[in-house]
Amino acid sequence: MTRPVTRTGLMASCAIAALIVQAPVAHAQDEDVTDLGTIVLSGSLIPQPMSRTGATVDVLEEDDLDGDTRPLADTLSRKPGLSFAQSGPLGTTSSLSIRGLPARYIGVRIDGIDVTDAAGTQAQFDFGGMTNAGLGRVELLKGSQSALYGSEAIGGVVDISTARPSKLGFSTRLSAEAGSYGTYSGNLMLGYKDDRGEVALNVSRIESDGFSALSDNTEKDGAEQSLASLTLRYALSDNVTVGGAVLYRDLDFDFDNMAGDPSGTGQTRQRGARVFAEVTTGRVTHKLSYSHFDSKRDLATSTYTATYDSTRDQIAYLGSASLGGAANAVLNFGLDYTEERYKTVGSADTRSAFAELLLQPGDVDLSLALRHDEHSQFGGHASGRIAGVWHVTGSTDIRAALATGFRAPSLNELYGPFGGNPNLDPEQSRNAELGIEHRFGGVGSIRGTLFYTEVDDLIDYNFPTGYVQVPGTSVSKGFEMSGRYALSDQYTVYGAYTYVDAKDGNGMRRVRVPRNTLVLGLDAEFTPKLSGNIEVKHANGAEASAFAPAGHKVGEYTLVNAGVEYAVMDNAKAYLRVENLTDEDYETVGGYNQPGRSVFFGIRAEF
Repeated sequence: MTRPVTRTGLMASCAIAALIVQAPVAHAQDEDVTDLGTIVLSGSLIPQPMSRTGATVDVLEEDDLDGDTRPLADTLSRKPGLSFAQSGPLGTTSSLSIRGLPARYIGVRIDGIDVTDAAGTQAQFDFGGMTNAGLGRVELLKGSQSALYGSEAIGGVVDISTARPSKLGFSTRLSAEAGSYGTYSGNLMLGYKDDRGEVALNVSRIESDGFSALSDNTEKDGAEQSLASLTLRYALSDNVTVGGAVLYRDLDFDFDNMAGDPSGTGQTRQRGARVFAEVTTGRVTHKLSYSHFDSKRDLATSTYTATYDSTRDQIAYLGSASLGGAANAVLNFGLDYTEERYKTVGSADTRSAFAELLLQPGDVDLSLALRHDEHSQFGGHASGRIAGVWHVTGSTDIRAALATGFRAPSLNELYGPFGGNPNLDPEQSRNAELGIEHRFGGVGSIRGTLFYTEVDDLIDYNFPTGYVQVPGTSVSKGFEMSGRYALSDQYTVYGAYTYVDAKDGNGMRRVRVPRNTLVLGLDAEFTPKLSGNIEVKHANGAEASAFAPAGHKVGEYTLVNAGVEYAVMDNAKAYLRVENLTDEDYETVGGYNQPGRSVFFGIRAEF
């Protein structure tokens, strides 16, 4: 059985779309409308046009996500440099990899809330129950970003924003979908927007009968999830803006305990909240925020029960000062205090100070960032990043970045009951990348990037000793490229290719990471109302873990996906998509099934 292929995820991965977007910076009060291009929130400490950041950032907008039942991790894996592995159907464990680096090296935020699980074996986010429903935008920041985001950012950052209103006044968006494996879903967004602010409420629900997680039985492992978010932003005056976000997620799922034992059930309960205030005083903008995240996971099988309960509290200050001068200098600076608690194990806190200098000397944009983190257990650590983009011509840019990073040991690695080691040091990384992008007028673009990351002091589990520091240096290197070109007003081709060579300190390949991934697709607009897409993905070179059964199917696969969409009214569309058209039989985790040929029908409407 096989995992379905997404189409819209890659449509954004290859495009550098020209958008007119207002950057959410409190001191920007110029009433003239300026086309700044796509604004990215994650590449620097303040929002920047994508053309001005030396970091590699991919953006998925709401049209690319489509609010459907496709797993978010699968959608993201359509982007160059990303892959994912899932242990069965919706709800089971799913992990994302960026440029061969696993999930514990990736920071994940939803509406500004850090949602990595502090009670995990490593602090990371499980994408298992997350679909595209209710999401409005996702940014993928690649490369070591500890200078901006601290720990868990050696591989990059996934910054998720829930759906927001796109027009003034009241608006409503709704969608419903039904399809294979007894899957039903619905999503509703209620929003209001005016010239002073906006508010949005997103509610989604999905239920699926699923299929067997393990390949050695046929018992179905189903899942159901309720997800809700509320976001608010309001300008009290020209100089003061306040806002916040609330996140609610309930996931119930089945899984297979072990070969021959399909007894597993699980629950995930996550609650998050964030408030902020922005104040402009002259040329300086001040932003103060507080966020809280609570995650509880309960697992039960015929042989064990377990609870993983954690919280995270974060207080942050960010200042941004326009220094001007010939280089249009901007200085960003701030402080951060984060406390994490694994309720049955222990707690740790981190105090951080950071700064970033943005410069525009001539045809070059530069970012110089430095951060110092003081961890309650392992002490101080400094991280830095230099990123720049040279605008060679109006159509060609060259990007480069050098950065260091680190990952703090998780609370489980430090204090866990099964081999915790309080003497662990943080893992340390060095990252370099060089890329070029060329735009073909308004009809397309192509981008390629070489990358290299090495990690020292790797933390691993050594039975029966427990967690230990592993000597040697693990290396992940490779090349990624993506492109998109409009053949005519009706047809657009796109594609992406990634080569990854990821090895641990012993020279062994990292498991579950394809060596080569190629995606090719065609978008077609047959009539003003009827459009379609077909996409092919091929991956090879992935290796299963040492625990995979002898007959596993991890390795090489080719997937085909197709879909059509019809505008039944000006504000409503119906669609049909077929995933894994050829019913390819493959696995991303050895011994665990993925969906076969799947058919889904849905409607989307906006009022």
